[in-house]
Amino acid sequence: MSTRTFRIMVRGVFDGLGEEQRAELLARAAEHDILHAAFTPEGNLSYDLAARSAFTFRFLDSGEAEEDILEATERAEAAAKDWLTQRGYGYKNLRSQAEDLSQAPLGKRQRRAAAQRNR
Repeated sequence: MSTRTFRIMVRGVFDGLGEEQRAELLARAAEHDILHAAFTPEGNLSYDLAARSAFTFRFLDSGEAEEDILEATERAEAAAKDWLTQRGYGYKNLRSQAEDLSQAPLGKRQRRAAAQRNR
């Protein structure tokens, strides 16, 4: 059985942030800029609090079977909740979206590379 790679995005909105929390997030905004966003096993947070209070965590996980994506999504949501709760950040409207990369369609470059291999 082959290993499947899952990309999971957990999105939400910061809720009820105090002045100190808001200042802390704004001070660290460069670290969490969307331009530095990546899918990682430990999760990567991105937000632009100056524009809006939404955030996204990006997680990378794996499993053996197609059904493992559900458990991977639950782990990602739990990790996002833990990160926010440990820092005292309120949140709401948490939702997740997961993708099994083994099921993802090939991009233009990938199709071209596959065609060249088959020649």
